[in-house]
Amino acid sequence: MALKEKLARKKFVFTVELDPPLNMNIEYLLEDIRKYLSLTDAINITDCPLASLRMSPIALSHIIQEKVNLETIFHITCRDRNLLALKAELLGAYALGVKNILALSGDHPKMGDHPNATAVFDVDSIGLIKIIEELNRGAFSGKKISNYRTEFFTGVAVNPDFKEDSKELSRLEEKFASGANFIQTQPIFSIEVLEKFLNMTQHITIPKIIGIMPLRSTKMVDYIEKNLGHIFIPESIKSRMADAGIEEGIGLAQELIREFSTIKEVAGIHLFPMNRLEIIPKLIELNRDFDEHKDYDTVQVLTDSDTN
Repeated sequence: MALKEKLARKKFVFTVELDPPLNMNIEYLLEDIRKYLSLTDAINITDCPLASLRMSPIALSHIIQEKVNLETIFHITCRDRNLLALKAELLGAYALGVKNILALSGDHPKMGDHPNATAVFDVDSIGLIKIIEELNRGAFSGKKISNYRTEFFTGVAVNPDFKEDSKELSRLEEKFASGANFIQTQPIFSIEVLEKFLNMTQHITIPKIIGIMPLRSTKMVDYIEKNLGHIFIPESIKSRMADAGIEEGIGLAQELIREFSTIKEVAGIHLFPMNRLEIIPKLIELNRDFDEHKDYDTVQVLTDSDTN
């Protein structure tokens, strides 16, 4: 059953974030995916994260689907491609059978290992969603082509910890209005942040998959606080991670997953293992005991007819 259908049937899902490798020999990665990710519903393949060189997410997504038979969600950013290249990449992905997308604006090249690379940004993530919806309607370069259209299933990312002066909510509303089909959030460490996010987005009636990041150490907590100010970590979690290691972080993540999964509006969990794939079974196996047809509220999945 495809991710789109699982969400339409209100089946609670688990997705996992994975950075492509630089090494061309990916057999070791495929073996780890077979070993550790067999319980996942889809694997997110990032697109040169933090503007650092990695293998093409479309190519790796296709390889994983063909060789491991696990569904993927490929990330595509507006950073490196003009309008023509974005459309060409999308058509190529569809031809390869890679139909789940996370549409992103992308980090600026100055952040990464090619700081002199040109930043394109012909459109942002909202413009990209509109392009994808045009392709889903069979519109190519403004012309409708009969009997041919794509069937992409488009996700968007959001920082759920809305601030008073944040434009994040209005951008999420515009992404929804432009045709987004599901949401994957940045990591959440607080039930209060999650409840506030769900309350403020009740009118955005698409599945919300909530981000969980297992912490590894106090050093990791400090790094997040210093460099990722949009992610809030409560004092109680900081205290538990003081002088603790990844096992405590896994335990905390398990607790959050259990708590978050009881909330009806939560359609699933998106895991950020930071490429430590061996921890994934510990986070999923103990949380597959709830009803597969969990009746989460105010959720709608756009069908093909909805995209016309």
